[in-house]
Amino acid sequence: MIQSMTGFGKASMQLPNKKVTVEIKSLNSKGLDLNVRMPSVFREMELSLRNRVAQKLERGKIDLSIFVEVTGEETSSKVNVPIVKAYINQLREVVDGDQTELLKMAVRMPDALKTEREEIDENDWAQIEEVIEQALVNINSFRVTEGIALEKEFLVRISNIMSLMKQTVAYDSERIENVKNRLQNAINELQVNVDENRFEQELIYYLEKMDITEEKVRLENHLNYFMETLAGNEANGRKLGFITQEMGREINTMGSKANHAQMQKLVVQMKDELEKIKEQVLNIL
Repeated sequence: MIQSMTGFGKASMQLPNKKVTVEIKSLNSKGLDLNVRMPSVFREMELSLRNRVAQKLERGKIDLSIFVEVTGEETSSKVNVPIVKAYINQLREVVDGDQTELLKMAVRMPDALKTEREEIDENDWAQIEEVIEQALVNINSFRVTEGIALEKEFLVRISNIMSLMKQTVAYDSERIENVKNRLQNAINELQVNVDENRFEQELIYYLEKMDITEEKVRLENHLNYFMETLAGNEANGRKLGFITQEMGREINTMGSKANHAQMQKLVVQMKDELEKIKEQVLNIL
């Protein structure tokens, strides 16, 4: 079953002193373009995290964000008491004020707060990994759902192209007869005698150049192959893209050989259906 590269996954967990939320967003891309945002304390785990995401999501422009909200009484920022006291003493020499007002000014001064470097808590990280894993499961579920919708649309478009191609058969005999008449009228206007056998040979040669039987056979094969690939188990966005290119070549050749107004209209409709397929194939993993 195909998967879309577009998706969103979110998961969260309440730890004793903090709440952890992981969000993953994905859009289409030729390769893996991964952007990670996480608290600096966890930066040393980024490489292993990137490897895990690459294995799970394979391709796409992916934004992964880890948010940590402190809900307990612990904090990494502390009041730098000696510095604050020194500021208050200095401020007293400049202005008269009560202790509260001087304290308000002092805590705004540089170095009034100090941040202690946090170390990774292995237990916390193990739980955060569970949240990340759940977010990856959620985004993959989203991708599968999107893939199902895309597959239904592809099948409709493929069926439309197949139907339009079969409609061209109705105009084959008419357009060949039109060519015969046009050539015969041109010869009659020249008022010259021609060798009927030679005329028939030239006409057959000309009609062979206009024959689109091979193009229709190849196009039908490409359409069937597209549907077979859709039903495959492997990631196949690139393969589907290559198949649509081959389909386009056959449809374009049919258009150049058509030489019939109604058949040209059918070819234009086939091109329109194919373009809609190409637009969505870009979203396939």
